[in-house]
Amino acid sequence: MRSTLSKSFTFEAAHTLPKVAKGHKCSRLHGHSYKIDVIVEGEVCEEMGWVVDFADITAAWQPLHAKLDHYYLNEVEGLENPTAENLGAWIYHRMKAALPQIKAVVVHETCTASARYEP
Repeated sequence: MRSTLSKSFTFEAAHTLPKVAKGHKCSRLHGHSYKIDVIVEGEVCEEMGWVVDFADITAAWQPLHAKLDHYYLNEVEGLENPTAENLGAWIYHRMKAALPQIKAVVVHETCTASARYEP
């Protein structure tokens, strides 16, 4: 049996979007309360009854949380243009080695706006 599951995380960070037009509101320094959904997909292990332990997802997230929470995202290597789309890809590729079952990452930049990265 295959199953898809997700685990959500949050962090606070500031950024600017350097490629938007001058005067665009996102060209100014501002912050977000980000919510991240890490989506995992795979075969359910018959013995354990799960695709992956939720604790393993948390363990794969922790090093990234330490690099993102309460930081200026533009100064994080690889996030010089920290759009929600780029942030999702950045998170996905850094979690993939520790969490091979990862399928997608959803970045909620606000309570009404999100971007999903799924290669």
